[in-house]
Amino acid sequence: MFLEQGIKPENVFWKYLLGSVFIITASFIGQIPFSVAVLYKSYTSKESFPTDNAAVMNLFEPNLTLFLVMISFAFAFAGIYFVVKYLHHQTLLSITTSRQKIDWKRIGFSFLLWSFFSVVLFLIVYLQSPKNFVWNFKLVPFLILVLLGSILIPIQTSTEEYIFRGYLMQGFANLAQNRWFPFLMTSLIFGSMHIFNPEVAKMGYIIMIYYIGTGVFLGLITLMDEGIELALGFHAANNLIGALLVTSDWSVFQTHSLFKDMSEPSAGLDVILPVVVVYPILVYIFSKKYNWTNWKEKLTGKINTEAIVN
Repeated sequence: MFLEQGIKPENVFWKYLLGSVFIITASFIGQIPFSVAVLYKSYTSKESFPTDNAAVMNLFEPNLTLFLVMISFAFAFAGIYFVVKYLHHQTLLSITTSRQKIDWKRIGFSFLLWSFFSVVLFLIVYLQSPKNFVWNFKLVPFLILVLLGSILIPIQTSTEEYIFRGYLMQGFANLAQNRWFPFLMTSLIFGSMHIFNPEVAKMGYIIMIYYIGTGVFLGLITLMDEGIELALGFHAANNLIGALLVTSDWSVFQTHSLFKDMSEPSAGLDVILPVVVVYPILVYIFSKKYNWTNWKEKLTGKINTEAIVN
């Protein structure tokens, strides 16, 4: 079973705290190229140093910004691998799935399913208010975005899933010896990590319902499916399709997407609808396809010590 794969006497919780510090440090090291580029750009252009996140993100051409920012996630992923192997003496597979090998079909199904829903939801919003969007397509920059995004964005989303639904979920399971606590903690921490996104400043804290709700959804499908494959596919589709479809001046990334949202940001049904309607539909589809049972035990029960792999 997935959580039990990380339950070992030597896996005391302080190791997860130490491992988290190491992963964060690796991520900071990965941010050095971006920081150096910002300093060099500011110095050579004689412009004032950017003082906020929006100014930093707009300092370079969007595809270059995407590349520079995503480097840190590659370093963080390397940090995860190092910590899991040398600090916890586990394999990367053990924080990925309870199956004998990674189920790529699960990842692909989840990716395609959420890609379909993402396009449909965007079309609904677009058809309701087409005047809020402008056609932003430029062939060469868009093709570069497709190439960079297809490589770098899955690295970013996979890194986040391995940290929250893999590493930390097993860590909190070690601490609490149950399932509800790691489920709750990883969902809250994942959502809270987005609190500094510019969308929060523009829309208000109500958008945290979406971020925390997404954390709950990803935690639920991980525990019910005994692995992070479905979460990997969903997260990759969410960020990649979003980057390719639509951008705005107030989002985290400005990309060479197909459309640009010119409307004033506001939190409405687009924040609540995914959490209360769309995510339950996805859970239903996954549960039927993969024959999920024993929901209460898998989501809130105690760790099955008899199933622990030593």
